[in-house]
Amino acid sequence: MKALTIAHDKTNINDAKITQVTKPTINSDEVLIKVKSVGLNPVDYKLIENHPASWNDPHVLGLDAVGEVVEVGSDNPKHFEIGQRVFFHSDLNQDGVYAEYAKAKYNVVARIPDKVSYQSAAAILCSGLTAYAALFRKMNLTGKQNVLIHAGAGGVGSIAVQLAKYLDLTVITTVSTKKVAFAKKIGADFVIDYKKQDTTKELEKITNGVGVDLIINLVGGDEVQKDLSRLAYNGAVVDILNTPDLSHYDLSAKCQSVLSVNLGGAHNGGSISQLDDLATMAESLVKLVAEGIVDPLITKEISFEEIPDGLFLIKNHQTEGKIVAVLD
Repeated sequence: MKALTIAHDKTNINDAKITQVTKPTINSDEVLIKVKSVGLNPVDYKLIENHPASWNDPHVLGLDAVGEVVEVGSDNPKHFEIGQRVFFHSDLNQDGVYAEYAKAKYNVVARIPDKVSYQSAAAILCSGLTAYAALFRKMNLTGKQNVLIHAGAGGVGSIAVQLAKYLDLTVITTVSTKKVAFAKKIGADFVIDYKKQDTTKELEKITNGVGVDLIINLVGGDEVQKDLSRLAYNGAVVDILNTPDLSHYDLSAKCQSVLSVNLGGAHNGGSISQLDDLATMAESLVKLVAEGIVDPLITKEISFEEIPDGLFLIKNHQTEGKIVAVLD
């Protein structure tokens, strides 16, 4: 079958090549899917540049797949049937999903409602699940009124903005100058142009010096440390890329929390319940898409052959919303 692969000793997006590989063979607890569409994520190019030593050579890239069930294993407690429309977020340690066929353990696979397209489902997996987990799994929302979402025009941020509005939170986001209009369009109440404005000072104005209740940090770097001073009493920050140095900061003084989200950790953690929850979250999220509450915000559809070009756009911060690729 056709697949986008990377050799073990290569670390550049340009090194990703379309090759012919063996069609996956499923185990009793797996399903085989004819891939129809795939989502592109920052983690995909980051894994190319720094991939696990355990990867096959060549390794099939990609983590988010949507398609139709073409084969089911004998252990099938979720009763998947041939022809059902499904999607899943894959294990980065195994061969990926940028291919004509992909397999997955049944418990991480979720069904797609009839009114949701393959492309829309592909667009909300890694990015949407990250946003969903941050708000619905990590944060205590009781008594919270506002949230700061860094990079609100990106794949994760744009879904997080919509979910936060669904939860009736006042949404503040940081974006670059060229993405201000997009952030306002998707519902952010306050948009801070970090290229022109001081984020901390703007937050002081918006919150009257109280600070923000919740923060989702999708940019990492120095901002994770700065976010500590931006939190209100009983506030919580969810960091996606890296966490702050707490050696000289007393979280207990204001009853604050520092949390993290790592979808890949579900596959590595060995907890069946957490793997089950990947599908549970996906089903909840795609239902919101079906109901018109969440827009996957697909801003670019590309062909299978154009996936490396799409990853370059993501790496160079030249995208808003989501890029998906459609297979023939």
